[in-house]
Amino acid sequence: MSEEATDIVTLWHADFVAFLIGCSFTFDSILRANGIAVRHLEEGCNVPMYITNRMTEPSGVFCGPLVVSMRSIREEDVDRAVDLTRSMPSSHGEPILIGSPTQLGIDDLDRPDFGDPVTVEEGEIPVFWPCGVTAQAAAVHGKIPLMIAHAPGHMFITDLTAGGVPHGS
Repeated sequence: MSEEATDIVTLWHADFVAFLIGCSFTFDSILRANGIAVRHLEEGCNVPMYITNRMTEPSGVFCGPLVVSMRSIREEDVDRAVDLTRSMPSSHGEPILIGSPTQLGIDDLDRPDFGDPVTVEEGEIPVFWPCGVTAQAAAVHGKIPLMIAHAPGHMFITDLTAGGVPHGS
């Protein structure tokens, strides 16, 4: 990273291409509206994100490690969380792993690559969803000479609702 900007107007060129990448934050409001605790929101921090040992399918120069976000979900709520997020494929869909982070090459949940560590309480299971930061990891891995990207946890905001749940829920 060469700089952090809050306005990219002076950086933008007419031949640039823009992509809006979905974010798992979209389904956090759905989980909460259905009584499922969302720890990073409760603790007032950013969701923990981890670079995994799984590589994405190459597309031209774009290829790299899959990045996941983790939410600690009460064991009795896991099936409901899966069902709720499965119905939202544009917001990363269902989890890719429930349980053992070592299967993804994650050795320490207290040391996320992006975001903040969160408490995993007794009776909770770490649940991992694909993360939009994967696109940034693929661009970095592909040595793209210039990229303007969001900071993890800070992304495009719209007035659309997530599955009919109002913002701030």
